[in-house]
Amino acid sequence: MEMNYIILVVFLGGALLTFFAGKINNVLQDILFLASILVPASLFFAYVHAGNIFNLTLGGIHLSLGINAMSWLFALIVLGLGSMAAFYSVSFMKGKERRGYFYFNFILTIMAMTGILMSRDLVSFFIFWEIMTWSSYLMTVYNGKDVQTVGIKYFVFSAIGAYAMLMAIVVIHSINGSFMIEDLVRSFPEMPVNMQILIPVLLLTGFGVKAAIMPLHVWAPGAYSNAPMAYTSIFSGALSKMGIYGMVIVMVSLLSYVPEGYWFREVIAWMGGITAVIGTLWAIKQDDAKKLLAYSSIAQLGYIIVGIGIGTPLAMMAGLFLAVVHALFKGTLFLAVGAIERQTGTSNFREVTGLIRKMPWTFVASLISIISLAGIPPMGGFVGKWMLYESLLTSNHYLLVIVIFFSSTAAFLYCYKFLFGFFLGQEEKEWANVKEAPVLMVVPMLILSFFSFLLGTYPGIILKPIDAGMQYLGYGITQDHLWQTSVIFNTWGNQVVLQPLLYSIIAIFLF
Repeated sequence: MEMNYIILVVFLGGALLTFFAGKINNVLQDILFLASILVPASLFFAYVHAGNIFNLTLGGIHLSLGINAMSWLFALIVLGLGSMAAFYSVSFMKGKERRGYFYFNFILTIMAMTGILMSRDLVSFFIFWEIMTWSSYLMTVYNGKDVQTVGIKYFVFSAIGAYAMLMAIVVIHSINGSFMIEDLVRSFPEMPVNMQILIPVLLLTGFGVKAAIMPLHVWAPGAYSNAPMAYTSIFSGALSKMGIYGMVIVMVSLLSYVPEGYWFREVIAWMGGITAVIGTLWAIKQDDAKKLLAYSSIAQLGYIIVGIGIGTPLAMMAGLFLAVVHALFKGTLFLAVGAIERQTGTSNFREVTGLIRKMPWTFVASLISIISLAGIPPMGGFVGKWMLYESLLTSNHYLLVIVIFFSSTAAFLYCYKFLFGFFLGQEEKEWANVKEAPVLMVVPMLILSFFSFLLGTYPGIILKPIDAGMQYLGYGITQDHLWQTSVIFNTWGNQVVLQPLLYSIIAIFLF
């Protein structure tokens, strides 16, 4: 359908108009920036549906854009978080230089991620992947600090991932003569065994870089902490999910049909577990909130990778659920740090404390998100981790249970450090005149944190779309059956809810 193409054109045209509008009027530039995100996002959810495909042939290469149930789920993350971060950015960038530069690359990143999720062929996928990489690189070096270390490190690892993906695409085309992803899935079981190993290794390397899986994570702490916080919210919350999306496709669509697939899954799951532990331990050591959240993001992505690596229906659902809630709580926390830094001039716990009375709404959003990150009910993080534990136990991965439990428990240390460091410590005279962040910064944080709570009490809101995506990939399981595999789910009317949480909430109100 042509709407797939139109949406991408609107993104690109909006990016160009926004870039040049700053020479005329800053308010006009802000309006065009918001419109460049919100208009194509609205068109996407209103008119783009599974099965609507736009085909184009250029130079003998067949290109195809379309959406399916799984890519729609990830588009919800990209466009939902992107829209909230866009509103936040308008206030965040007020009075700052190079607004056009920031807005242009912000829009380009959202466009590229949307294009990746629409791509039905490997050429389109790779082109949008590279646009995403370059725009995110330019945002990583936006502040002009640590360019030689942070920027080059991100560029080198991105190049490694890109060359691995490009090599895989060349190998695939040389075997089956097609760039279509459907043709790859169809022909993969008949490929030579060495190709059944080489192609997934190359693809997982490319996707693993963006997913920040150990040992391909080295770029992430610097990039996440060096980019503007308004952008880092989508860098960590959405862009990293493009790596997760690619890994899901490889793990399910390719490796499920070959004997070597089991060992790939085990290796990936354990790499995810190690990523979770190492990321958590490094996060605990940080005194700067940006670095803390950067390492925490690596750890949280490790949980997601464990789920999709194990690959059982419940494990996959846990991994995908965690991908959604991670975008919510980590997106909120990066926005909160950006707000604190804007109001105080620092993001270091040792320099600023006692802000609970000065920035109460930022505290509320941060508190909800930290509770979700820690996996405490009634937040979405609890649901995802519970499902992950259950999936590991039912699939006999007892050592991984211990690894994930250790990482989750240790995470309480940096969660406490974040809240106490910024908000709960003694109020100092130096920060007596600090005020709450502007409304356009506070509201997106509160909306995202609200959904962290909502998905904790009504997980069916997102579990049903996740289930639809899994069924598209070939998981032959119905929603009703899946709810029965977890002891925490029950139904209330036509909603899936957390049974013990309802009783707890009722008890709180009664007593």
